[in-house]
Amino acid sequence: MEKDLFDPMEYGEKLHRVNQNNYSPLADRLRPEQLADFVGQEEVISEGKLLRQLIERDEVPSLILWGPPGSGKTTLARIIAKITGAKFIALPAVTSGVVELRTVIKEAQDRRKYPPIGRAGQPQKTILFIDEVHRWNKAQQDALLPHVENGTVILIGATTENPSFEVNSALLSRCRVFVFNQLDDLAILKILQRALKDRERGLGSLKIKIDKKTLDFLAKASDGDARNALNALELASKTAKPNQAGQLEIDKNLVKESLQKSYLLYDKKGDEHYNIISALHKSLRGSDVDASLYWLARMLEGGEDPLYVARRLVRFASEDVGLANSQALTQAVAGYQACHFMGMPECNVILAQVVVYLAKCKKSNELYEAYLKVQKDVRETLDEPVPIHLRNAPTKLMKNLGFGHDYKYSPDFNYQEKQEYLPAKLKGKKYLK
Repeated sequence: MEKDLFDPMEYGEKLHRVNQNNYSPLADRLRPEQLADFVGQEEVISEGKLLRQLIERDEVPSLILWGPPGSGKTTLARIIAKITGAKFIALPAVTSGVVELRTVIKEAQDRRKYPPIGRAGQPQKTILFIDEVHRWNKAQQDALLPHVENGTVILIGATTENPSFEVNSALLSRCRVFVFNQLDDLAILKILQRALKDRERGLGSLKIKIDKKTLDFLAKASDGDARNALNALELASKTAKPNQAGQLEIDKNLVKESLQKSYLLYDKKGDEHYNIISALHKSLRGSDVDASLYWLARMLEGGEDPLYVARRLVRFASEDVGLANSQALTQAVAGYQACHFMGMPECNVILAQVVVYLAKCKKSNELYEAYLKVQKDVRETLDEPVPIHLRNAPTKLMKNLGFGHDYKYSPDFNYQEKQEYLPAKLKGKKYLK
């Protein structure tokens, strides 16, 4: 009989079977085991979609599943393994590396040579699931590359970070990337309702009383993370007190406590960081005061460095306000200085003042567009000589060579002189309207 890898640790099918008991978290017990029960990600896995067809035909290539926490990446990987009959091996990137990978590869190679009993001589595929694959360094990813390329394992990597930046291009080119979206409130609500009804794996055997408004609140407050929602529901069910009818009554206040929601979905080094600063910048550009304040608060309440935000506002003051209001830069710089010696939380209202001011300013990107044109020309004319009449002539030799000859001193001409200041190749070029 084939031995499970890393038995009895948290890998492979054995753990999955063990976890289907009351000792494992609700979120794990309730994982769907077939596509019909999978909730969300319709744009990726619904009938007729490419990935759905590949699964049904047992032609699944190596995949990278990119999406936020609790969106179903691990669950789908397990479903794929079950439907295709593949051996499912899970490695958490945080605690595994090349040593564990070698063991996986050796067993996968043996599995291809010696089919397991009961498979009628057919070799069994191996699905290697790496959670948080972006945490593997270049050497670890390179060690995996040849085995993905020759089909020894089918890689399914899950990541919350943009794989374009975090996964080696060589490995990424051998995988299909599928983007998972944050689950919407209706999807979370459907999962919660299933948990309340399922008597075998869920909470259906308990007498739980929870009204629709409270359930809706839980779905909305879970930020699209099914795991958060189920964990909160399970915790609430364990701490709820029975009413006179013997029902475990869960109200909104208990849900709030169970969520323990002291954080926001914001990673100062991840995609959400760049998404939100982009949203702030675009809201300011669009002169939407309310949206600008909202995105500012999302960053500050999520733990962002206020000086980072202040620096971005200084940039915005020149890039998008520019000459339309020269005081914008003064306001932004003053805001940065105030943040520097006050810090959070006191500087939040200072940044709010700057944001509102910038949002309400008349906008002009004339300077920004001009500099882009200049930048392009500079890169193409790096060796273009300075016109000889603009050169200083501190020595006699340089004067004899004509340096500074025919230069017109502007004050002598009441600043009305006609004189070329650009290199010859750019003569007459206009950058600013």
